Amino acid sequence: MYEELLKGVVDIHIHAGPSTAQRSVDAVEMLRLAEAAGYEAFVVKDHYFPTMLSAVEAEKHTGNGTCRVFGGTCLNNSVGGLNLHAVDVAYQMGAKFICMPTLSAARHIETHKNAVFAGASSKPIAVEETPMYYLDEKGELTEDAVAVVKYMAEHQEMVLYTGHGSATEVDKVVRKAAEFGSKKVLVNHPFQTVEASLEQMIEWSRLGAFIEINASAFPKFIPTSIIGDILNNIPLDRIVIDTDSGQKGSNPVDVLCRLIGIMKDEFHVTDHALCVMMKDNPRYLMDL
Repeated sequence: MYEELLKGVVDIHIHAGPSTAQRSVDAVEMLRLAEAAGYEAFVVKDHYFPTMLSAVEAEKHTGNGTCRVFGGTCLNNSVGGLNLHAVDVAYQMGAKFICMPTLSAARHIETHKNAVFAGASSKPIAVEETPMYYLDEKGELTEDAVAVVKYMAEHQEMVLYTGHGSATEVDKVVRKAAEFGSKKVLVNHPFQTVEASLEQMIEWSRLGAFIEINASAFPKFIPTSIIGDILNNIPLDRIVIDTDSGQKGSNPVDVLCRLIGIMKDEFHVTDHALCVMMKDNPRYLMDL
């Protein structure tokens, strides 16, 4: 189903292995699925470890030339947090994204203290996460956070992902990025973990950020009504559809098809609009 719509998809948020977390596919297996579906590209994201190597090796040694594979780095404790050296090395290695803290973010730790997180390590952890909160006592970005945002604005071959921080932290990142002239900011699932208001999402899109709709969130974790809220209030050219999929037991292509069905059946989204959100906008972010 949706074979024609899948051709040319650019999914910029897939959790493919290898990883310390349990994943349904590794980068090579995901590439095979993507090639079969006709994808133009996808991004491998991992919370603990940079993914440039697995992305490059999968595409170079196993790909048939029809689908690109990209990687990047999440600035969690495992890479030294808001570590500008890690950002710079990622850039040198061809990273397409740098993500602000995810599972090391204080907000993430607080919201998951009584819940199992699918992206957490499946192996025993000997060193506990140090919660990362990157606003100072005045409520402004710390020097380390500003340095990362500034670097990203100066290297817009990469996209700044906002991660799992609080809505207040994300707001400061988006505003600082706009101040520096960044055109490539992706607000990750603002409705989940971040729990931003619709008004905040609208404001971030006005500041030039892209608002992410993740297929894996609906309808199991988040009511589909938020999709309608986003579609009705945020311009089409500021919305990115991706899957945030790859968790054990999930097939990212199937997960995307499920969201396409929801959008078409519940919200009567046209094929053109879907193509803008899951092809054109992520293609721009990835410089394709």
